[in-house]
Amino acid sequence: MNKSPEQNLKDLSITLNEVSQPIASYVNCVRTGNLLFLSGKGPIKEDKTYVTGKVGKDLTIEQGNEAARLVAIDHIAVLKDELGDLSKVKRIVKAFGMVHCTSDFIDQAKVINGYSDLMFSVFGEKGRHARSAVSMHALPLNFAVEVEVIVEIED
Repeated sequence: MNKSPEQNLKDLSITLNEVSQPIASYVNCVRTGNLLFLSGKGPIKEDKTYVTGKVGKDLTIEQGNEAARLVAIDHIAVLKDELGDLSKVKRIVKAFGMVHCTSDFIDQAKVINGYSDLMFSVFGEKGRHARSAVSMHALPLNFAVEVEVIVEIED
């Protein structure tokens, strides 16, 4: 029997933090029809500080991967706040991952796998998604990564 996303979070020892607030003039989530568009989020730690720096210079691939995983946790918190029940997620449709990295860094996909892998671990097949993983010269507040996502929900 399939476990609920909430049970999967418990099994992974993940506790969702309070939803982080936008840092500029936008909202965390916009719903249109049965789609949710979640704004880009940076990797926020439990102490409310961000993982910052350039992957390939200040951070390793593994540290970047963990930063992307933190973004997934924050996005899941946004979904929980918006929907009340994570079982209402029908599909994680598309993730757009941005990696703040050096100009010669070529492993953006390995970094953003931290996001994608957690979405699959929490939502199962519903968590498999289309994705882009691109490099960025800079990101807001010197974030190591930023990810935005489109989610289909049950009617």
